[in-house]
Amino acid sequence: LPLCGDSQLCIKDLHFEEVPVRIYLPKVPSAGNRRGVIFFHGGCGMFGSIRSYERICRNIARKADSVVVSVGYRLSPEYKYPAQTLDCLTATEHFLKTAGNYGVDPARIIVCGDSAGGTFAATVCQELVERRDIPKIRAQVLIYPFLQALNFNLPSHQQNTFTAFLSRERTVRFLLKYLNKDSSMKEAVLAGSHVPESMSLKYRKWINPDLIPEGFKLGYKPPLPSSFLPQVHEETKELLKTRLSPLIAEDAVVCRLPDTCLITCQHDVLRDDGLLYKKRLEDNNIKVNWYHMDEGFH
Repeated sequence: LPLCGDSQLCIKDLHFEEVPVRIYLPKVPSAGNRRGVIFFHGGCGMFGSIRSYERICRNIARKADSVVVSVGYRLSPEYKYPAQTLDCLTATEHFLKTAGNYGVDPARIIVCGDSAGGTFAATVCQELVERRDIPKIRAQVLIYPFLQALNFNLPSHQQNTFTAFLSRERTVRFLLKYLNKDSSMKEAVLAGSHVPESMSLKYRKWINPDLIPEGFKLGYKPPLPSSFLPQVHEETKELLKTRLSPLIAEDAVVCRLPDTCLITCQHDVLRDDGLLYKKRLEDNNIKVNWYHMDEGFH
């Protein structure tokens, strides 16, 4: 939707530093400062926009009586990775510092995103845990987020291999496109040949089908071992960093993350990313509210 009038909201297009944002402010006066929501839209870092998420952000602002900031981060491949993450970080830092200007309590600001937007939300929270010069993020809301690029053979990948819209193959193809990498490496990444054995062993404690509840493993078959391909690894190193795989962040970071709301869908290749992150957060004593949509899809 284009920017237009709303009987309940005052809507403005602004820039936080160099990042375009659209801010939704409830018109009804509040007795005190309101809560704030920073929203990162989905779309694999290549699709989507402030306009395409207009209805969702208006609804959040109305239903939650909160000030919502929708972030128009730059899209790949026109703007190379990690421009998207950096834009999300810039917008978040700016809002945390200037929340009072918009009638928002800086101690009650959450970050929220769906799909790749959930990845950005998780990454922003992790990268800001060390910061003491700005207010802490109160909570993160992760809606079927992409959280790891090491293992594409988890139960949810196998069960939803050919699910419409976001298949297993399309997930990796989009990921390579997002990073401006050659799509011919897709099969090697799907097989796990981009991950050194030492790294697979190191992160097996966190990315492992054995950690998935039994009710989600119907029909799962362990994949055949794959050969490590150093050239593919060298070309796709970004996949194995926490900005793209926040699930592999160290405990020293995870234990300092804010309260979390996680939403997963049954018919979604990314379902098990959410289940594994839920376990990691809970193992580090982070409060998690988990909502699973049995009939939902990505």
